[in-house]
Amino acid sequence: MLRKKKKNKKNTHADREKGGQLRTKSIDLLNLTPDTDVNELLSDIRAAEPLITSSCAEQVKVLICKLQEKVGQKDDRRFYLFRALQAHNLPLTNVAFNKSGSSFITGSYDRTCKLWDTASGEELHTLEGHRNIVYAIAFNNPYGDKVATGSFDKTCKLWSAETGKCFYTFRGHTAEIVCLAFSPQSILVATGSMDTTAKLWDVESGKEVSTLAGHFAEIISLSFNTMGDHLVMGSLDHTAILWDISSGIKVHILTGHRGEISCVISGRGVVCVWDADSGQCLATLLGHNDEVLDVCFNYAGQLIATASADGTSRVFSAETFQCLCQLEGHKGEISKVCFNPQGSCALTASVDKTARVWYANTGACLQALEGHSDEIFSCAFNYEGDTIITGSKDNTCRIWH
Repeated sequence: MLRKKKKNKKNTHADREKGGQLRTKSIDLLNLTPDTDVNELLSDIRAAEPLITSSCAEQVKVLICKLQEKVGQKDDRRFYLFRALQAHNLPLTNVAFNKSGSSFITGSYDRTCKLWDTASGEELHTLEGHRNIVYAIAFNNPYGDKVATGSFDKTCKLWSAETGKCFYTFRGHTAEIVCLAFSPQSILVATGSMDTTAKLWDVESGKEVSTLAGHFAEIISLSFNTMGDHLVMGSLDHTAILWDISSGIKVHILTGHRGEISCVISGRGVVCVWDADSGQCLATLLGHNDEVLDVCFNYAGQLIATASADGTSRVFSAETFQCLCQLEGHKGEISKVCFNPQGSCALTASVDKTARVWYANTGACLQALEGHSDEIFSCAFNYEGDTIITGSKDNTCRIWH
């Protein structure tokens, strides 16, 4: 898990023209709270960023107020089953929301990805063309107008979320594609493969930008930083590599794990937190007595959650690296964990056929989401935090609202 100092995922965006092209810049809002003086914060932003002129200052203030309102929202809501969908004839591999949660996608062993309307449950498009399992899927959030699919047929396809049309097929990997990600600005797609490499693809032209080679075993996870100028990859060779996107140069090789890196970055029973600038290990998060299967920051970068095969999750402070609470209640391994956008609740998915919502500050279980008849392998909040999607090996996905 990488940590970059003074970066916060609560941010607003500013657009500017450069060479005739509209570009987006993220402005990080460090420690935004319900008590933050918005006018004072806006003044600080304008002093540091010339792009924020008087003509757009009021719009930026509105965005900050919306974020502040979201941070202050109460977190004691209960979720109810809104819809259950038999999405595919063969098992699901993954599910994902667009940013608003108005639509979602499902990948499957049936070689397709399907795009769904969340409110009606209507199938909007079936994305067909792969010749093997569709394993990795993603929207280009926050825009949500494109979908990328990675397959065991060694290709990645880029689709229109609006029409279902395939824009490009990215060919070049010599083994299965098992992970992918859009850059935050939706300029690039990164694909990770069992061939030990990652590749970067230009969304506009469909051309390969670069091949990132350096691992000695399969690439099984990758992630862009919030600025989109660095990519970190995790491998079965027990290392992670941080790359500079523009130059294609290795910035750091992160070593120290004794087991496979199953997500960026988790090892067997421990999580290492790394400084993205220096490449130094800041802390090792201990406590689990079996493999750590998933790990994530909350949106503000202040908390870290882990999910383990020992049937528990833990929440750690990203400042002190102390364990704040344990999430105990599942009756089997937990394969997925994520925070709601407010960072006040965590969501876990387990082989015990349930997903659970937890208070992130106390570890108390707020609710168990029951109804699936087999292991739940995927779960996610939408951006508003008022809708949850769960995907299960029972071949259904469920929407909770």
